[in-house]
Amino acid sequence: MLCVLTFQGFSQKYFTQKGLVTFFSATPMENIEAKNKGVNSLMDISTGEMAFTLLQKSFEFPDKLMQEHFNDKYMESDKFPKSTFEGKITNIASVDFKKDGVYNVSVSGKLSMHGVTKDITVPGTITIKDGKISASCKFQVKLVDYKIEVPKLVTQKIAESIDITVEMNYEPYNK
Repeated sequence: MLCVLTFQGFSQKYFTQKGLVTFFSATPMENIEAKNKGVNSLMDISTGEMAFTLLQKSFEFPDKLMQEHFNDKYMESDKFPKSTFEGKITNIASVDFKKDGVYNVSVSGKLSMHGVTKDITVPGTITIKDGKISASCKFQVKLVDYKIEVPKLVTQKIAESIDITVEMNYEPYNK
């Protein structure tokens, strides 16, 4: 797993193999939503470093034809099988991991998808409840930025910018 190799030196690591990434495309003609419930993620709470990786083919759609088009025509999932993020919570010192609460954070790093890597900075939250750590964020991705082409025939059905929601429930990483 890419994340494990990248973060072998962590002292306070947390992970999940069941993170959730959802995307949503809203247009007047059609809304498209898909969920990927098998996202792997690692976070080091001492440094704020974090990473995730997901397989494109793990996105589930309500309509199997949409899923097929997503993988074959848009994401080219055989050619570009996964998306990754590697970055850092830039204000990790503002999070008290020993105290329940919701903490606003900023996350900066490199998002790689469809063979393109871009620097991104997004707002997010870290929630501490009963000693458990969860993280979430919402942001938009412009398809053109990642060279994802939409045929003219369906441009009114697929938004130019897609809403992405990331939700992770972490557990201690004991390796």
